[in-house]
Amino acid sequence: MIVVGIDPGLSATGYGVVEKIGNRITPLSWGVIRSKSNLLPEKLERIHREIVSVLEKYSPDIVGIEDIFTGINPRSGLRLGHARGVAILAAAQGGFSVKEYTSATVKQSVAGNGRAAKQQVQFMVGKLLNIKDVKIAEDAADALAVALCCLIREKSPLNMLKGRQNDR
Repeated sequence: MIVVGIDPGLSATGYGVVEKIGNRITPLSWGVIRSKSNLLPEKLERIHREIVSVLEKYSPDIVGIEDIFTGINPRSGLRLGHARGVAILAAAQGGFSVKEYTSATVKQSVAGNGRAAKQQVQFMVGKLLNIKDVKIAEDAADALAVALCCLIREKSPLNMLKGRQNDR
């Protein structure tokens, strides 16, 4: 199973790609999409284009995306919503299944604490994916954490039971 995780942001959108075969989870790719433009349409176009490229390259089974953190000011929330929207659009246009997770759910899944600091998430992502001697940018680590969360949450006994009930 291949999962793409996305940590949306207007200035920096993180992405992470992991593959699970049996009990082994392997990081395939990660990075941060940045735009030098100050114009909103150009930033959004860049995010969309780069996410489409990642999705076409890895053809994931699921795309996980972090939900908007509601504690930020309304203007920032709206701008973040634009970045999320183009990322979700890219996945939907490609026919990929999208799962959304709150920041607290992602942190709980990866670090065991829904209020974990970014550095804790970064550290745990490196540990869980056995990434050594490589500094992972915070936005990319957050995206890898979303991908890991997606794997953990989608394979939970409760979700497996829901899937069986839907098959009947």
